[in-house]
Amino acid sequence: MKRRDGFRWGTLGRWCLVVPLTALAVLNSANTAGGRYLIPATVAAVLCGAALLVRRLPWYVPAGIAIVATGLWGWPLLVLLLVALFDLAEQQRVRWAAGFAATALGAGMIVPSEASLRTPQPIGSALFVLLVLVVGLWVGNRRRLLKALNDQVEHLRVERELREEAARSAERSRIAAEMHDVLAHRLSLIALHTGVLTTRSEPLPEPVVERLTLLRTASTEALADLRDVLGALRDPGAEPVEAAPVPVLRDVDVLVEQARAAGQQAELERAGQPEEAPAAHRLAVYRLVQEALTNARKHAGGAPVRVRVTYRPPATTVEVTNTPGSSAGPAVASGFGLVGLRERVTALGGDLYAGPSGAGSWRLAARIPHPTSVEQNGIPT
Repeated sequence: MKRRDGFRWGTLGRWCLVVPLTALAVLNSANTAGGRYLIPATVAAVLCGAALLVRRLPWYVPAGIAIVATGLWGWPLLVLLLVALFDLAEQQRVRWAAGFAATALGAGMIVPSEASLRTPQPIGSALFVLLVLVVGLWVGNRRRLLKALNDQVEHLRVERELREEAARSAERSRIAAEMHDVLAHRLSLIALHTGVLTTRSEPLPEPVVERLTLLRTASTEALADLRDVLGALRDPGAEPVEAAPVPVLRDVDVLVEQARAAGQQAELERAGQPEEAPAAHRLAVYRLVQEALTNARKHAGGAPVRVRVTYRPPATTVEVTNTPGSSAGPAVASGFGLVGLRERVTALGGDLYAGPSGAGSWRLAARIPHPTSVEQNGIPT
């Protein structure tokens, strides 16, 4: 849409330039001919102006008409020749522009005419031609530079979108791996306990044995279905997202203790027990705190970090804030960790905020409603 609008404005501007210059050339030609308008010079001026307006013509046609017309009828048509030479210079046809200019100036100096190019001033026409060629080269180079910059910006925009989509896909793959481990563990426990009950020495009622057998079979089949369904979320040709073991249902206390052991000033405030929140919430909390602590170490070294986690209904909330600190050095980061976190929190129906929090501090906050909660408030402040 923007390119089309730019083309329309460019076409309108060209018409606003060429039409008045054509009228000026016709008027000057008529004045040099004693006020007569139906003469070859005026016809040549109209043809030259029309050729300059028709963009589909070969590039040499407008320049050729302008050269012949200016060489034969002199300075009244010089303005149209300047437009044609400007087009050639702007298109980087410098040699052709210089040759056409030399031809027109030479013919205008040789051909006897009352309106010869040497009539107003001997070198005035040459100066105008030289100025137009220089300006045309400058405008052409600037336009090509702007186009190259726009193409580069568009390329970077597309590349960033692809990287964000790759980050979202990687996060979905990580979620699939984590949920597979959590649910597989629980289903395997169900199958194990039901199997133990069916092998007890004490006799059980036949209906109970049938129900236990059915429960064990259903849990085993559910485990296989879980492996198939969640496995479809993973890219079969991709490498594992992380070489380290997946942090299945590990508490944020472990992260805070590791941060303190590494010399980071981390403080944890927790409301409720992790068991009060769904497993998916606990995994999301772990990833959020992990990413926030890592970013604080990279970009705010030595700054104290405060972690607040609430597991109680109606929502699981996380808030990590840190004050300004010293940068840990020029670390090369992908910049898409927050994209993956946002994908994870959004998939759970929550909201995520990450940004400055005044006085140079940084704040990461997320709110994930519990499945039984209908409350839909924003991120806690």
